[in-house]
Amino acid sequence: MQIFFQTLVGGLSLGAVYALVAMGFSLVYRTMGLVNFAHGNVVMIGAYVASTFYLTVTLPFIPAMLIALAVTGAIGLVIERVLRPLENKDFTLMLIGTIGFGIVLEALATLIWGATGRAVRNPVQAAPVELLGLRIRTYDLVVLAVAAAATVALVLFLQRTKRGAAMQAVAMNHEAATAVGIHVGRSNAVAFGIGASLAALAGSLAGPLLYVSPTMGGTLGIHGFAAMAIGGFGSIPGAIVGGLSIGVLGSYSAGHFEGYSELVTFLVFTVAIMIRPTGIFGETTVNRA
Repeated sequence: MQIFFQTLVGGLSLGAVYALVAMGFSLVYRTMGLVNFAHGNVVMIGAYVASTFYLTVTLPFIPAMLIALAVTGAIGLVIERVLRPLENKDFTLMLIGTIGFGIVLEALATLIWGATGRAVRNPVQAAPVELLGLRIRTYDLVVLAVAAAATVALVLFLQRTKRGAAMQAVAMNHEAATAVGIHVGRSNAVAFGIGASLAALAGSLAGPLLYVSPTMGGTLGIHGFAAMAIGGFGSIPGAIVGGLSIGVLGSYSAGHFEGYSELVTFLVFTVAIMIRPTGIFGETTVNRA
């Protein structure tokens, strides 16, 4: 039973990272109807930037993470600005453009940091927390707390600010939002910027949990996309539920199936999508083509 609960906490910690990635995917999708296939590589860039300022420049982990958020937020704005002329004109070319950006980001990471990757030491030196006989890594609790705070901040932004309301109006009806004077391009830029910042947050938190390398974006991107699909395309609550579900499932399958854990995880994912193609929350998909 002790192993069961410790595995659960570890799965929730990694699942919180997947949830952040999925929320970035969902935010762009609900605003533009576009799956940003460069998103996983933005996660990787965020992990590298945070680890560089943390390990090489020797900044504290939180300032290093904030710098990573700023850098990837700027990358998100650049991607949106390049794709903006294609909005409502060539949807397929927009998708290809995000794939191209992802390839460029991975190549730049390899050029700047090399292909070998790096390990990131645990930024929380406190001893594990003992609770009811369980020994829980303090960093796992930190990851869960940071992810929860980011989720609350995003929800408050979307529901309590004018810019957030404008983004939701664009998501609901692109033409009507334009008719009432909402700057659609600006809303899309904000969505890309926030989505990229969430990616950096996920990458920064994943650094001490995983091995930072140019290919980590593919792994985290696939898991984040799967989390969004399970939860429902464009659904923020769905991204959270999907991310935590993928994390917990992966954690338990790793304990029981070892090298076949990824296979088991995505077999379950495939069955879930076959049963409910729209995801758990099943929001109506957006089509801007």
